[in-house]
Amino acid sequence: MRIGNCSGFYGDRLSAMREMLEGGELDVLTGDYLAELTMLILGKDQLEDPTLGYARTFVRQVEDCLGLALERGVRIVANAGGLNPAGLADRLREVAGGLGLDPAIAHVEGDDVRDLSLEGALTANAYLGGFGIAAALRAGADVVVTGRVTDASLVVGPAVAHHGWSPTAYDELAGAVVAGHVIECGTQATGGNFSGFLSLPHRDRPLGFPVAEVAADGSSVITKHAGTGGAVTVDTVTAQLVYEIQSTRYLGPDVTVHLDSVRLAPDGEDRVRISGVVGEAPPERLKVCVNELGGWRNSAELVLTGLDVEAKAEWVRSQLEPRLTAAEVVWSDVVLPPADATTEESASTLLRCTVKDPSPDPVGRAFTSALVELALGSYPGFTMTAPPAAATPFGVYRADHVDRADVTHTVVHADGRREVVADPGRYASDGEAPGARPSPYPGRTDVLTRRLPLGTFVHARSGDKGGDANIGLWVAHDDVPREQYDARVQWLFKMMSPRGIGALLPEAADLEVDVWLLPHLGAVNLVVHGLLGQGVAASTRFDPQAKGLGEWLRSRLVSIEDSLL
Repeated sequence: MRIGNCSGFYGDRLSAMREMLEGGELDVLTGDYLAELTMLILGKDQLEDPTLGYARTFVRQVEDCLGLALERGVRIVANAGGLNPAGLADRLREVAGGLGLDPAIAHVEGDDVRDLSLEGALTANAYLGGFGIAAALRAGADVVVTGRVTDASLVVGPAVAHHGWSPTAYDELAGAVVAGHVIECGTQATGGNFSGFLSLPHRDRPLGFPVAEVAADGSSVITKHAGTGGAVTVDTVTAQLVYEIQSTRYLGPDVTVHLDSVRLAPDGEDRVRISGVVGEAPPERLKVCVNELGGWRNSAELVLTGLDVEAKAEWVRSQLEPRLTAAEVVWSDVVLPPADATTEESASTLLRCTVKDPSPDPVGRAFTSALVELALGSYPGFTMTAPPAAATPFGVYRADHVDRADVTHTVVHADGRREVVADPGRYASDGEAPGARPSPYPGRTDVLTRRLPLGTFVHARSGDKGGDANIGLWVAHDDVPREQYDARVQWLFKMMSPRGIGALLPEAADLEVDVWLLPHLGAVNLVVHGLLGQGVAASTRFDPQAKGLGEWLRSRLVSIEDSLL
C-alpha cells in the first residue's frame, strides 16, 4: 500500500496536504504534528482554553482538502489531536458538515496519563502504537485522529489494517516502523536538512513529501511524487534513519526494531528499497512524554563592534551582573570579529545574556531595566539587536515510563462505539532478548596523512531528545569502489570512539556519550547526554534543538589517509 506524509511538525507547509492528494496515487495520507515541544505548546493552549489542545492548522488543511480526499478514496491519519483528540474529531465533523460532507471520523485516545500521580505534570502522554489506528480503519473510518502515538505508528496502523498482521508479526511490524520513521519528518527524507544538499536536483522547487510503499512482508520502498523537488536516495533515507535514535534498538509500543539489521538499496530513480528489518517483542513498559512548567526566562543580545570587544564584554558584564537576581544567568562566549572588516555588521559580534528563575519578577522588568539604564553609561557603541521584551514561561521535558496495564488504548469509532485495543505487549514471549550482533567492520591500522573536515565524505543529521543531543553520522554513498567505501566505514567507526569524541566536540568533553554502530548503514549514532540541559524549552544554548550540531561536527578537522579520498 502507498502511504504518504504531508506534515513533519506543527507548522509545516500548509499546502502539502493538497500537493500530496493531487500529485499521485495514495491509499493513506498521514501527518505528524507532535513533538516534545509541541506537547508543551498545546498544554499552554489548554490552560487558556480547555477546548483546544490540538493542531489547529490541521483543521485548515482538512477544510481545504477533505472533499478531494474522499473523492480519491484516500484516508487521512494524523496525530494532530494532541491533548484533545476528541475535541479535534468534533471540530472536524463541524467542518465536514459545513462542506456538505459526511465522512466517518474516528479518534484514538488513552494516552493521557496525568492521573497516574506524575507530580507536577502539565502534560503526560504515553506513546501508543498503531493497533488503535488499524482498528479504526478496519471499521471504515475515512479520517483517524490520535493523541500521542509514536510518529511511526501513523504508518504502522494503516499497514496492519491493510495486511492483517498479528501483534507477533515482529519482522513485518519492524519493517513498517522503519518506513514510518523515514517518512515521519516529511521532506527530511527527500533532501531537507540534508548535509549533501549541494547535490540535490530541483532545489528551485519545494521539496516533495515522501511516500512509503509498504509490502506484506514489511519491506518497503521510499519514494516521492514525480516532478517534486529534492530526491530520494540511499543517503537521504539514511539521513532520516539515523535521526534522533538512541541505540541500535528502536523501542516502540508495538515492536522493538533492530536498526542494525536494516538494509538499503537503490530501486530506480527517487526510489530506495528497505529490507531485512528484524523485530522482536516490544519493551515491558510504555514511554511517557512529561512536560512541566519550569519557570520564567528572558534574554538580550548586545552588539559589540570594532576594537576591544573582549574588554567591552567584560565591562558590561561587570556592570550588569550585580543588578541581576535571577537564579540562573548565562552569558555567551565572545567571538572576535575579523580585522579591518569591510562592513559594520562583519566588524561586530553578539554577546547574549539569558536569565531564568522560578518567578517572573527577576527576569522581567528587573532584568530589562538594568540593561536599558546602561545605554549611555557603558561601552562605546552600546546597542541591542531587539528592544527589551517581557519574561516568558518555559517548560521542562522529561521522559517517564508507565506499566502497560495502566494505559487504556481506546478507539472511539465514527458511530460513537468505544473499543479498547488489546495491548500488543501481552503477546510478547518471556524469552530473553538476543545479544548484540558483532560488527562486520573490525578496526584496522591506519596511516593518517591529511587534515580535512570530517564532512569530506561523512554526512550528518542531528536533533534533540529531551536534554540529550543525537547525532547520526554516515559515510556518503559517493561513486567510489565498494572496497574504498568499506574502508571509509572502518575509518569512521574507529574515529567515533567514546574516548575520541571529546576532542571533536569539546563541549561534550565532560559529558557521557553513547556510540552505537550501524554497519549495514555505514553509520554511527552518537547520544550526548545532558548537552541540552533540561530540554529544548529550557535550554540556554543558541541551538537548543541541536539541529546544527551535526554540521558543526562535519566542519571539524580530522586526519584522513590519502587512500580514503
